[in-house]
Amino acid sequence: EYGGGKMVTVMMVAEKPSICNAIATALSGGKHETHGRTPPVHTFRSNFRGQSANIKVTSVVGHVFSTDFPSAYQSWDKVDPGTLFDAPVERVAEKKGIVHLLQNEGKGTDYLVLWLDCDREGENICFEVISCVMPEAMKRKELRVGGAQQRVFRAKFSAITSSDINKAMQSLGAPNEAESLSVEASQ
Repeated sequence: EYGGGKMVTVMMVAEKPSICNAIATALSGGKHETHGRTPPVHTFRSNFRGQSANIKVTSVVGHVFSTDFPSAYQSWDKVDPGTLFDAPVERVAEKKGIVHLLQNEGKGTDYLVLWLDCDREGENICFEVISCVMPEAMKRKELRVGGAQQRVFRAKFSAITSSDINKAMQSLGAPNEAESLSVEASQ
């Protein structure tokens, strides 16, 4: 059993603050503390997969990163458009404050639960969040696919009602890397 009986830390990340608020309220029974505003971070104690847990719930606001050409390719009047087909691309933080929040709040996280939209873009944002909160899970697939070592989970839900949120917690899955990569390929 992971944690050896100690209290574990679970970070939950939603796609937007309103969903974050609904998740925290549903899972804490309305008994949580909040700090920060946009996005907020709600904290409470509960159980996660049979273990006592400190839960943190926060959100992003859409994509965390975008893709762009390096500065050497930014001057459109000096760059031959044909060279862009072979030019490298960079991952750029959309909102540096969100990256900072995820990295800081994610310190010491034992488990990560992703509450992002149930579409390809949502899957892509899952992996953006994983790279900020649990970068080791990007290298070690066993941490994010089913099995005893899984530490990254994906919540699937169709409504933000208390019953749907609690139902999603009972059937956590894994983020879909193939769907995420399909978004990367189209950028």
